[in-house]
Amino acid sequence: MINPSKKLGVIVGVDADVSQVGMYSMSNDFNFIWYGEVLTGPRMGAFLTINQNDIKIIATVSSEKIIDQQNTVKSIEFDNRYHKDSLNRIITLKTKGVIEDNKFQVTSKYVPMVGNEITITTKEELDIIFNLDVDEESIYIGKSLLEDRKINLSINKFFASHIGVFGNTGSGKSNTLHKLYLQLFRSNYFPVITKGISQFFVVDFNGEYTGTNSFGVIGENKKIFDIKTGKSTGNKFPIKKDYLFNADILAILFDAKAATQVPFLRKAINLWNERDFDGNEFARFVVGTIRKILTTGNEASSDAKDNWISVAKQYVTNVNIFENLSSLDYNSHHQCYILSDGYINVKSEISSEVYTHLKLDEIISELAKHFNEANEISKLKMHLEFQKIHQSSWKSTNIEYLNPLFHRIDSAFTSLSKVIEVVPDISDKFMTMNVISLVHANQEITRLIPMLVSKMIYDDHKDKVAGRAVTCTKHLIIEEAHNILNAEYREVGDSWQDYRMSIFEEIVKEGRKFGFYLTLSSQRPADISATILSQIHNYFIHRMVNEKDLRMLEHTMPTLDKSSYQMIPSLGQGEVIITGNAMQVPVFVKVEKEKLNRPNSDDIHLTELWNKENIQNKG
Repeated sequence: MINPSKKLGVIVGVDADVSQVGMYSMSNDFNFIWYGEVLTGPRMGAFLTINQNDIKIIATVSSEKIIDQQNTVKSIEFDNRYHKDSLNRIITLKTKGVIEDNKFQVTSKYVPMVGNEITITTKEELDIIFNLDVDEESIYIGKSLLEDRKINLSINKFFASHIGVFGNTGSGKSNTLHKLYLQLFRSNYFPVITKGISQFFVVDFNGEYTGTNSFGVIGENKKIFDIKTGKSTGNKFPIKKDYLFNADILAILFDAKAATQVPFLRKAINLWNERDFDGNEFARFVVGTIRKILTTGNEASSDAKDNWISVAKQYVTNVNIFENLSSLDYNSHHQCYILSDGYINVKSEISSEVYTHLKLDEIISELAKHFNEANEISKLKMHLEFQKIHQSSWKSTNIEYLNPLFHRIDSAFTSLSKVIEVVPDISDKFMTMNVISLVHANQEITRLIPMLVSKMIYDDHKDKVAGRAVTCTKHLIIEEAHNILNAEYREVGDSWQDYRMSIFEEIVKEGRKFGFYLTLSSQRPADISATILSQIHNYFIHRMVNEKDLRMLEHTMPTLDKSSYQMIPSLGQGEVIITGNAMQVPVFVKVEKEKLNRPNSDDIHLTELWNKENIQNKG
């Protein structure tokens, strides 16, 4: 036998999806005990049921007030308004959806009508609202705040989407992010995930997820890249050669000036990628530059020869082999270089005798040896140094415009060589879970690595699945996302930010169709590009009080109703509003905190710290 529902009141007014209810009683009990069940009372945010024949319209309480219905006499002497027998309670309901044929759906097919009776939403009805389809796989995240019901999240609807986790410091957002993926990896699907079907990349600015058991993934299924730019040695992150040696990325990395330095870089990098030099080919190519300088007379800059020698000396062990080359004198009258027993003809090939005299074969051998022994970054730097001479020797480019660029190249390559490993292929370089910790990286690397990593893994994955059925997925998780996705820098001409924003906007707009999903966590959503935020599918909203952040959420989350939005500043630690495409209605949830396996983001207890120090000193 089905127990009858507890009747509370009747609808006395309807305005679109908002209804006013005249309550039968002034009761404001927090909970009701009804046929052995504890049901949530009609308080702010609680679900109530509007009964319309066999249809149950589900609504939430959005406001309440009282009216005095007995005495309207304005005389103070006889005014006894607000007497307990003259008051009536009025609550306002916001329609959320309909239960029809034991299934909850959001629809405007049925609307409340004056005279419909209101009852407390039963546990069976709550199960229909919160529960997933019977055969839908899910993970448990916590319990609903008002109804104390277990809340499960659909694996397909959440993890095959872009996710946003937002909240002030200390609100519990890091725990929610960690819990979300921890529960996924606790599911029965984890053994299949580890077979290379899906990979997860966490960009961790604060080192919160570097624990050996973070996300519940251990051993060979996880790799932590502790990126360090200081004196201590960290892990080098593998970067595919094609992605690092890209003119756009290097122009940003080196802060190249658009008018003079970017054209130089593009020409040099295009040549580098086209020729794919080995040591001998490279050495012969750069020696070709000095041969051309010697045979073009005054068409070449007067200091071109000495500049070339200066660069070449950096890459040989025996600098004496440049002695004859250095001693060449230029005769401006004859426009040629004079030898002790002759001269070098203008616009003619250098003879074999002169070639031997200048020891060019020995120079080639030394340069080739150094090139072959160098790492990929050093090889590229060597190429750029010689390209600077090549492009400036015939006055088409002023070398003085390029010199400042090379100071930045030296600095950037010094930092990069500490933190990345240039590889031809990345197919076997990553595990199921990959944590990139940037807590020990300098600012230059902190803003470069997320951009480089994101573009590389996105483009690599896109190339694999484009035009085919998606058989594998990539999941990019960025903690403190406001650090790299701030749109304001684009407005002031920050070329780094402009390129980086273009990358992430493409990912958030196009990634889903390729099986590439983005999860963003931030305490300052207002600092994140509105274009990116508007493409997020599902949100976890913790407590936030900053008006700018709240306005941004209001404008970018169409699934968040006004009453839920107004509750955001009142949420406690670990309490969250879950809303988005995967949720039929916004749900207030208390995310359960793991006792042992959680991120390194707990609040510091100063008195405990000081007591511990005091005990140690006494000992």
